[in-house]
Amino acid sequence: MAEQLVMICQSKPSPLKASQVGGQSGTKYGEGCILSLAHPKSGNSTSFLLKDGVLQEFHWYKQSYGSWFLGDCVREDSSLYMTTPVDPIFIFLPIFSNARMKGNEPGVFRQLDEILYNTNYPSYQYLMSIAEESMQIVCEVKEIGSSKFFRLEDSKVLSWLCCKVQHLKAALIKLDTNYSAQEEKETLKEAVSILSEYLKDEPWLKLLCIRLKLDMNEAPKQTPGLEDDLLLSQRSPEQGKGSSGKAKTGIVKPAKKTKVETDSRNIKDMFYKASRRVI
Repeated sequence: MAEQLVMICQSKPSPLKASQVGGQSGTKYGEGCILSLAHPKSGNSTSFLLKDGVLQEFHWYKQSYGSWFLGDCVREDSSLYMTTPVDPIFIFLPIFSNARMKGNEPGVFRQLDEILYNTNYPSYQYLMSIAEESMQIVCEVKEIGSSKFFRLEDSKVLSWLCCKVQHLKAALIKLDTNYSAQEEKETLKEAVSILSEYLKDEPWLKLLCIRLKLDMNEAPKQTPGLEDDLLLSQRSPEQGKGSSGKAKTGIVKPAKKTKVETDSRNIKDMFYKASRRVI
């Protein structure tokens, strides 16, 4: 009996076996297709799901203790897979960057079948139509007869990345009001940090930080007097007075610190990309 996995995705794919998620490149399963592609940052082999023309990345989550009830059976492995849409431009950036063979010159124009041809990752051939539609945003395109030739353009890539940062910044403020209370520069750094999971440090992350005038290693500025305000707010109005109503001159004990929950976790730590786990 094939091993079953628990997965949440946008559109229901065909049933998957554990071996299929491991990256059998380019094998079709019904309407869905599991693709083994190079991760845009690390270059490691990573599994993606192609479903209804949408490229989705796998995320993996597992609690220390747990199990799944699947029909009349109990699955001891409590692993949970999730797929979320990913902008294919991130996946194509390293390939198109290498394909133009840029030196001191802007580089060469090449056809899509040349750019996407990769003996180690034949699954890129399944993304031909997606690449043609999406990469026109960041490429110069020349048409000769019925053929199209593409060349990655740095200025277009940076403009696209800046738009991504602004969209992420707006989403962060909408999802968490704490972001609206901090400096705009710090929120921008949070947005760039999220994008950095899909970008190589050289050249894109470095160029993006230069464009936005950000130093990712700079420590965040602390609001002066914030801790004092918190301590004062925790004291009751009568705490500073004696029985006669006069203010005490003795030493005031500092407010008791709230106990930190050691078992709490950031929500971003609950999910790990499948690329970070050897499947």
